[in-house]
Amino acid sequence: MRKGIIPLLLCLCLLAGCAGRAANDAETVELMAMDTFMRVTAYGEHREAAELAKEEITALESLLSVTDEGSEIYAANHAEGKPVTLSSDTAALLSRALELCESTGGALDVTIYPVVRAWGFTTDEFRVPEADELAALLERVDYTQVSMEGNTLTLPAGVELDLGAVAKGWTGDRVAALLRQQGVESALLELGGNIHTVGAKPDGSLWRVAVTDPAGDGYAGVVEVANKAVVTSGGYERCFERDGETYWHIIDPDTGYPARTGLQSVTVVAEEGVKCDALSTALFVMGPEKAAEFWRETGGFDFILLTGGGEIVITEGIEGSFSPYGAWIDQTVIVLRR
Repeated sequence: MRKGIIPLLLCLCLLAGCAGRAANDAETVELMAMDTFMRVTAYGEHREAAELAKEEITALESLLSVTDEGSEIYAANHAEGKPVTLSSDTAALLSRALELCESTGGALDVTIYPVVRAWGFTTDEFRVPEADELAALLERVDYTQVSMEGNTLTLPAGVELDLGAVAKGWTGDRVAALLRQQGVESALLELGGNIHTVGAKPDGSLWRVAVTDPAGDGYAGVVEVANKAVVTSGGYERCFERDGETYWHIIDPDTGYPARTGLQSVTVVAEEGVKCDALSTALFVMGPEKAAEFWRETGGFDFILLTGGGEIVITEGIEGSFSPYGAWIDQTVIVLRR
């Protein structure tokens, strides 16, 4: 589970005005999936669709887990170079993930798993790998080696996929679409820190989504949204300390080491959750200057950067809907414009 996620969810319930289990007009389901706590709350006359959301999450996890021996990703990673036939769901996500790897210039790379595992972030058995070990592992990190022909996937022996940087965002998109198909007009999806909103709040007002303070003390700001996903990635989420230095789980695919780009966290806001999920990681790897350049070139999303120097950098699309809070309330807010 991501470090600090329970406090964030408590803040979200307060800020978003979650109705809770006892409310007559809301249905809430909770579960552990994809190595984190998840909660789906649906409002209105079709609120019983929340149970279908739970089934959808469980089904997708069974396909996408990197550690479940029955999953399609596990099968692909252990196929020793042989082709593997994927379900349409897994193939669609992998295809979208590869598009995002390409568009970010490899700042997101879904083949980074061997390096992340070497650092111990998959097992919590943390260690600092030797430089020659990382150099050898980096030879196996290259998303362009992934071959997809329809639903047939072929990975070179030694290349391993991990869709953790996109799976929760994709799942949120799928669950939100399912709820809308069932007639739900208002819902809040809390998927391990990935927040997806269906419509506005039941009273018609915007959802108020908290952005965690990287220092772990409350939250740094609030962004108001409707029909959007809000996803944050930060070095504080999963990290360890050795000899006075902190190492975190967001790895630069070029170096094999934790990305140190002057950022504490990146929050991405967009309609598509899988894009938010992918870009929150990729922009952290890029750093503030390249992230701004990427935003200006591509568009289709907004972001909130919290820098190591205490600055808040936001894009113009959320200028009127973001407010700093707590220890960040008096910090400099820089608004990027095209």
